[in-house]
Amino acid sequence: MTAEQTSSGLSRDVRADFPILVTDLDGKPPVYLDNAATTQMPRQVLDAMYDYYSNDNSNVGRGVHTLGMRATDRFMRSRERVRAFLNAAQASEIVFTKSTTESVNLVAQSFGRQVVSDGDEVLISGLEHHSNLLPWRRLCEQTGAALKVATVDEHGEPSLDSFRAQITERTRLIAVAHVSNVQGTVNPVREITAAAHDHGIFVLVDGAQAVAHRSVDVRDIGADFYCFSAHKMYGPHGTGVLYGKAEHFERMEPVLLGGGMAPIASYDGPLISMPPLRFEAGSPNIAGMVGTAAAMDYLDGLGRDAVHEHDAALAARAAEGLRALGGVTVYGAQAPRGGILSFNVDGVHPHDVGGHLNTFGIATRTGVHCASPFMDSLGLVGSVRASFGVYNTMDEVELLIEAVKTSEKGFWSTNHPNERFLPPGRDSG
Repeated sequence: MTAEQTSSGLSRDVRADFPILVTDLDGKPPVYLDNAATTQMPRQVLDAMYDYYSNDNSNVGRGVHTLGMRATDRFMRSRERVRAFLNAAQASEIVFTKSTTESVNLVAQSFGRQVVSDGDEVLISGLEHHSNLLPWRRLCEQTGAALKVATVDEHGEPSLDSFRAQITERTRLIAVAHVSNVQGTVNPVREITAAAHDHGIFVLVDGAQAVAHRSVDVRDIGADFYCFSAHKMYGPHGTGVLYGKAEHFERMEPVLLGGGMAPIASYDGPLISMPPLRFEAGSPNIAGMVGTAAAMDYLDGLGRDAVHEHDAALAARAAEGLRALGGVTVYGAQAPRGGILSFNVDGVHPHDVGGHLNTFGIATRTGVHCASPFMDSLGLVGSVRASFGVYNTMDEVELLIEAVKTSEKGFWSTNHPNERFLPPGRDSG
């Protein structure tokens, strides 16, 4: 993509920012369409973490030596950078975790245990990632509450009406993905939150698939909690963010106890700790948060509206081209909006399609995408997922379409039974 090709939203070629994209894989440049699982990191993020380790590496907190103070300063500036990125009201509303998954579990086991009791209800959507399903299922099992599900339509998409229909006087909390990790559906989280708050219901939004593709303003959305992971937005693994309204963090108890989360400890006195450090026991991933802040700088430098336009245009063209092939089913809305789409080739197992695409140097994700109940609701053993990022191009989309064209029924000599098949290892969402 050249600087002249501005119709996709981005005004410059960004591929040169990503060292891994110049690597040859089996003699081919990588066509990386697995961004919903993990995005690649630009040199600006890698340089920021290298600079921290090379010049400022120390632990944060009460060190009075120069390196300790410099590390603490960078850590505090990273928290402020996240606050600004989300438009949170104050930095104390930003808690650092290791992932979206940890963030959801923290809310479920701390806040959830305070507001949900026997006979109450927790409401989720029918397309949630396991990380926004299993913590709530456990909470309901622990408390005697009921887990309810807002149904999806024939396209696999929930609606505001489907949430409203499930709300009762016993609904205490709603948890919903901002963007589906399976098919890129963008949920009306602002409207869901408003409807929930009209009934005194708290809302958590899983933003793992949103922050890399669109502007997120937590005060505009209004949700009580919002969480995401850095490795899905051009940052490092092992770093996550939990935003929560200050009044909620004030009432929540820590789940992990240890160093750094309480200024003073004793054998029998009260445990005094303040958010956000209350929820960050142990030595933090300082370099990870420095890298996260750098990733936010990178996205803002490109312009988040431009990034959204670019990613949506690629997904829309991919959906259009794949549907035109015949014998290919693309799931979800007619015009994908979240930079993600899932599809299947008639008569060919999705894992075989993914392996076939790999021979073209195309990386996709195959399986159930850590969303088994959702895939079951669609009657699918799995799907092939293509997800797009700032370094992907229209030429790569056309290559994907051409490669899928050769995956027709009968191409493969192996046949899997009509049951869920996954390669060894984890099916990462």
